[in-house]
Amino acid sequence: MIRLRNARIVDPANNRDEQGDLYIRDGRIAEKGEATETIDLKGRIVMAGAIDIHTHVAGGNVNTARLLLPEYHKAHSARPGLTALSAAGWSTGETGRRYAEMGFTTVVEPAMLPTHALHSHLEMADIPIVDKAGLCVLGNDDFLLNLLRKKESPSAIRDHVAFMLDQTKALGIKVINAGASAAFKANARTFNLDDEVPQYGVTSRQIVLALQRAVSELGIPHPLHVHCNNLGDPGNADTAVDTMAATDGLPVHFAHMQFYGYGKEGKRGFSSAAGRIAAEVNARKNVTIDIGQVMFGQTVTVSCDVMRQFTARDQARPRKWVMFEGEGSGGGVVPYSYSQKSFYNAVQWAVGLELFLLINDPMRVFFTTDHPNGAPFTAYPQIFAFLMDRNVRAEWIARMPKAAMKVTTLPEISREYSLYEIATMTRAAPAKLLGLKDRGHLGIGAVADISTYTDQADKARMFSAANHVFKDGRLVVRDGEVIARHQGRALMLKADVEPAMARRMGGYFNDTYGLDASLFTVTPGALGMDHPFEAVPW
Repeated sequence: MIRLRNARIVDPANNRDEQGDLYIRDGRIAEKGEATETIDLKGRIVMAGAIDIHTHVAGGNVNTARLLLPEYHKAHSARPGLTALSAAGWSTGETGRRYAEMGFTTVVEPAMLPTHALHSHLEMADIPIVDKAGLCVLGNDDFLLNLLRKKESPSAIRDHVAFMLDQTKALGIKVINAGASAAFKANARTFNLDDEVPQYGVTSRQIVLALQRAVSELGIPHPLHVHCNNLGDPGNADTAVDTMAATDGLPVHFAHMQFYGYGKEGKRGFSSAAGRIAAEVNARKNVTIDIGQVMFGQTVTVSCDVMRQFTARDQARPRKWVMFEGEGSGGGVVPYSYSQKSFYNAVQWAVGLELFLLINDPMRVFFTTDHPNGAPFTAYPQIFAFLMDRNVRAEWIARMPKAAMKVTTLPEISREYSLYEIATMTRAAPAKLLGLKDRGHLGIGAVADISTYTDQADKARMFSAANHVFKDGRLVVRDGEVIARHQGRALMLKADVEPAMARRMGGYFNDTYGLDASLFTVTPGALGMDHPFEAVPW
C-alpha cells in the first residue's frame, strides 16, 4: 500500500478541498491502512488524473496530417517492438508522454469513422500510459440517411446506433455537420440546419434529433456529441442557438463552441457572440459544451466536416491540403497558422476565453483546444493561466489588435477560476459526462489515476509539469518526466445488438462494399495485446 501524506486534496466530485492523506492499493484508492511506502506531499496539490473529452489523436485525418506536414516533425528514436508510428514527432508515443507529463490520464478521440475504427483503435493502443476512447461518427452515412428517408421507426434508428456502437467499440456517438458531407457529394457548398440532403430528403435538424433521441433512449451515458453546421462562419451563433433550441430538453453536448461564437458586428462584419452563446448555455441545463480554444502559432486543422474544410482550403498555411470523402467517412486536412496580429484570429482567441468565463457552471463547460484545430494540447497550461489570473489575460489583451478587442467583452471580464473550478472542469465534470464512475475523483474504490502539482503563482508553469502522476496506482511521472511505460486501455460500451439489425447490416455491407460486415468489426484479438478494452458499465 502507498500512502500519499500531507497533501492538499482537491476533489470536487466528493466536495473535498482539504489537507489529508490518500492510500493506494491494487491500483485503486483505498481505505486507510498499513503503508509499505510513503510519499510526503507537503506543499503539493493532489487531484484525480485529468480527462480530455475531445482531442484528435488517432485515425485517418491525424495520420494524413502527419504525412502532409513532415517538415513539422522531429525525429524520435524508435522503440523496439512498437510500430513505426512511434518513431515520428507528435506520434502516438509522444502524445501519451506529453499528456501524462501534464497530469492527464484519459483522452477521448471524438471522430472515429466506422470504416476506420480498427485503424483508430490500433493507433490508440500504441499511445502509452493514458486510457483512450473513441466516439463513433454517424449522420452522413448512407444507411442511416436511408432509414430516415424511408421514415423507419425510432426503434430501427436505435438498433442501428447500437450495432455501430458495438462494431466500433466506441464510448459514444458523434454527429458532424449532419448531412453536409452527403450534400457535399451532390455539389452543395453550404448546408444549414433545415436544408435537405439531396436524394434523401431529410434535413440536418432531423438527423441530429433522430440520433439524439436514439442515444437518449438507449441510455448511452455521454449525450450525442454535436458538431454543428456553419463552423467558422460570421453570424454562426444563430446556427448554434437554433440547434440548442431544437434539442427539446434532452441531454446534448456541443463540440468546440468557440468556432460557433461569431457575430457580424463591426466594420469587418466579424465579432464575438460569446455572450449570447453563454446565456443560452446558462439557461439550458440539458446543454454542455467544450470550447476549442484558439492559441497562436502553427497548427493543422483536421475534420470530418469535408464541406467546411473544402471552403477553408484557400487559407492553408503552408499552401497544401488534402480532402477525401467516401461513404460518410471522409475528412479534410488544412494546415493553418494563427497570428496574434490578425484581427480575426485575435477575435477567435477572445471568444474562447469569453465562453469559459461567462458560463457559470464549470460542470457544463469543458477544457479543450479541439487539438490540433485550435492549438496543440500542449498549450493547455497557458490557457489555465488565462483562466486563473486576470493579470496574465490583461498582458496578452494589451498585445492584441485594439480593433479586435473592441468587438469582444473579454477586456471587461474580471472573473478568475479557482483551483477547485479547474479540477471540476478537467476531472469531475468530464468523468460524469462520459459516464466514467470510477475516475475523475479520489473516492474510495476509484481507479488510482492521480496527479500532483506544486502550488505556485505561475499557473502555466505549475500545470506544464506534474510532480507525480499515478496511472492505475503505478507511478509513471516524477517531476514532469515519464519514468515508466504503462499500457492504457480503450474504454468502450458493450451494446446489445438486435439479431435482425445485424443481419440487415450484413446484407448492406455485402451489397455496398462486396465485403462481409465482420471485416469492419473491431475485435480484441486484432490489437495483438492482452486485455486492450475495458467495458464501461451503463
